[in-house]
Amino acid sequence: MKLKSIFGILLLLLTFHSCKYYNFTGTGKIDANSFQVNSFQNNAQLVEPGIDRTFTIALQDLIQNQTSLSLTNNDGDLIYEGEIVEYRISPMTATADQRAAQNRLYIAINVRFFNKNKPADDFEKRFSFYYDYDANAQLVGGTLNSALDEIFTRITQDVFNESLAKW
Repeated sequence: MKLKSIFGILLLLLTFHSCKYYNFTGTGKIDANSFQVNSFQNNAQLVEPGIDRTFTIALQDLIQNQTSLSLTNNDGDLIYEGEIVEYRISPMTATADQRAAQNRLYIAINVRFFNKNKPADDFEKRFSFYYDYDANAQLVGGTLNSALDEIFTRITQDVFNESLAKW
């Protein structure tokens, strides 16, 4: 019985000790205390007003929710910046009478990441995703909000994984 107790305590200690190197968000030990997300400019040929601000806030929210880093406006240990480089709507599938049955919204964002404490982690990379919707629907209101939410959720998670989770 005493051996089981010792084994249980040892297992418990090893479990808590391993949390030092890994947490539930998939990030390892982050050698930083703060981060900043500079405003992402919309440099796409087709401009949808406000999506630059929406993306910037989405990236800030994701990092705040998945880490214990503090958001700052300047001099962050981790810096995210970039621009929206593509915003495109294109037909995807056709009906029997050669009309579009489905359209695709495609967004690409160029991200530059700087880690002041570990410059080897710096990168510049393009991230993109898409949203398919019925061709009879207008890309406004709820349809646009759903599209942006799905696209930005995917892109921000990809940026997070590339910069902090190292997946």
